Amino acid sequence: MKESIQADARGAGDDGPRLPAAPTIRIRPGRRASSCFREVWEYRELLYFFIWRDIKVRYKQTAIGAGWAIIQPLFTMVIFSLFFGLLAGIPSEGLPYPVFYYCALLPWMYFAGALNNATNSIVDNQRVITKVYFPRLILPMSAVLSGLLDFAIACLVLVGIMAYYGIRPTPTAWLLPLFILLAMATAFGAGLWSSALNAVYRDVRYAMPFLIQAWMFVSPVAYPSSLVPEGWRWLYGLNPMAGVIEGFRWALTGRGRAPELMLFASSGAVCLLVAGGLFYFRRAERTIADVV
Repeated sequence: MKESIQADARGAGDDGPRLPAAPTIRIRPGRRASSCFREVWEYRELLYFFIWRDIKVRYKQTAIGAGWAIIQPLFTMVIFSLFFGLLAGIPSEGLPYPVFYYCALLPWMYFAGALNNATNSIVDNQRVITKVYFPRLILPMSAVLSGLLDFAIACLVLVGIMAYYGIRPTPTAWLLPLFILLAMATAFGAGLWSSALNAVYRDVRYAMPFLIQAWMFVSPVAYPSSLVPEGWRWLYGLNPMAGVIEGFRWALTGRGRAPELMLFASSGAVCLLVAGGLFYFRRAERTIADVV
């Protein structure tokens, strides 16, 4: 938001003619959440630039390139199928273990990568932040949106795995974009908190990998949510990724029960996470260029 403040200006001498007042432009973030999204829309071309830059930098000077988007979930799926499936015998809702784990790893790896990139987005762009004004909200937002390309590439492997086991998408597959949007909102809300905190306390950068790993074990990635007692299912759903992962798996394969109660709890938790993240980020944005 820009404010114009009139300042008086005189000539070289005190008795000289009074020159026209020179405006002083003060740039500050808006106070309402609607104003910040309006600013993002005004700077949408810059948002596209940051998204494209993040994608190019991610695979610059790599031999495999975008193939890493397939290798990481594929190898993790093989490890999970071997140790959690064949050796530990964790139930898979009647699905083959590769399908069961890959369906969960797709939204989870997108979320983990988006959250980690959003956490470092402010610090990694500190030279730009201290030199020119633009809505800082663009930085964590671009980190979340740029991960969608890797997610789309990895989905191609899932299509092949399901075709190999003879599993066809169910009519509820049209709900998949809703669960993807929920995962994006979760990464964006958590990224607002972590990016602003990381600008002040650099310990967040080092703690984030551990927090993401712990978050995975409290999400139904390596096990189905049916192992959680029925009475605790709503509390388990306060973890937003629990509803995302279980819903993504159910909508695509039709196995298990629809995560109705858990999904409502996850949606409510996401709304609070994003609203609180926007409020804290907007307050921190006023001084973020001074402390980063």
